[in-house]
Amino acid sequence: MCGRYVLFSDPDLKEIREILEEVQRKNETFQTGEIFPTDKAPVLIRERGAVTPEAIVWGFPHRYNKGVIINARVETVRERSMFRRCLPSRRCVIPSTGFFEWSHDANKVKYQFNLPGTDALYMAGLYDEFQGERRFVILTTAANFSMQDVHDRMPVVLDGNGRNRWLDDAQSAMELLNRVPPELARIPV
Repeated sequence: MCGRYVLFSDPDLKEIREILEEVQRKNETFQTGEIFPTDKAPVLIRERGAVTPEAIVWGFPHRYNKGVIINARVETVRERSMFRRCLPSRRCVIPSTGFFEWSHDANKVKYQFNLPGTDALYMAGLYDEFQGERRFVILTTAANFSMQDVHDRMPVVLDGNGRNRWLDDAQSAMELLNRVPPELARIPV
């Protein structure tokens, strides 16, 4: 499960900086640093044929209580009505510089997971509108070897080609949900 992620606005991170600057040009407010559920954060969506960064709230409102749903499991995303209707045309990419997970032992160590060899980590997501406001969730899958000793779930991580395939083509997007996630690096924070 991905319950927090990080989005640094470091000037050296050109990819991320360009996304943040584009959202700022639209005069949209958003969070950087550690991103929590219900924060407004930049995501990439395909709109009118172009990939566009937009600030969107993290978490779909929960139908039966006051909380929010922040993740969608790839194993059930096609079945659950809340997500099924988003899958064909409301896919998004969540840019980050890593995500956090805590160990389940007595020490509760906080780890930051990153994609080796790059400063950016992109996650697959879905978005929808609730009372005129766009909101997103992060798709999760079974954890691979690089993090399964910390948590049994992880975000669907997309590489450069995967980002485009996730946004552009529904069939390719479905194939990405079934692939083995890339190995991640972790550091205690």
